[in-house]
Amino acid sequence: MDVQLQELIDKIKRDGVATAETEAQNIVSEAEKKAASIIRDAEEKADSIIKNAKAETERMEKASEDAITQAGRNLIISFRDGINRELSALVSSGTESALDKDVLKKLVPETVKAWAANADAADLTVLLSAKDLKALESSLKTALRAQISKGLEIKADASLASGFRIGAKDGSAFYDFSAEEVANLFSAYLNPKTTELMKRAAAGLVDEAPAASKASEEKESEPAVKKTTRRGRKTAGADAETKETK
Repeated sequence: MDVQLQELIDKIKRDGVATAETEAQNIVSEAEKKAASIIRDAEEKADSIIKNAKAETERMEKASEDAITQAGRNLIISFRDGINRELSALVSSGTESALDKDVLKKLVPETVKAWAANADAADLTVLLSAKDLKALESSLKTALRAQISKGLEIKADASLASGFRIGAKDGSAFYDFSAEEVANLFSAYLNPKTTELMKRAAAGLVDEAPAASKASEEKESEPAVKKTTRRGRKTAGADAETKETK
């Protein structure tokens, strides 16, 4: 009886140990799986953070480059427009000064006569500024007596500051020699020309930059060479003095 009881106790112990070992292995295996999952999730999150950080850095760099490019473009456009305004103002002022009464005294009759020479020329009208008409009316009427007898009219136009306009009375055709229109013609040529000159200047600056940088580096290194040379001469002189003393 005692033997059977002992065998039963041993069996219970063996079964309990085996069960415990199995449960322990299951616990360890489950823990390893969870640990691996946690590590994998952490690595994926770290990769995602790094990728996002890299993408954000690239985006910020691109945005900075675009902002600098746009600022440079705006600066060039503003500078170009400023130059064009200054040039247009100079052209306008110069044109108005050039179309003085002495020029108009010769130019108006020649233009009218050239137009009136056409066989299909209709009745004409010449428009001048009030001040120019007052100064030139007498001389123009004398020079254009024949054309006036055929219907030519010479009138003042409040919209004209300088220069003149000539055209058919019915408005079917006209020539505008006002200072404003002549200045616009010159400005239309100057604006593209100014842009082209600025592009050339900008390209020249880009080409000069590497050469300037190289020259700057050479200039910075030059004093060091001279300094070393002076030290060598000083040492040689000192050695000579030492030999003479001996």
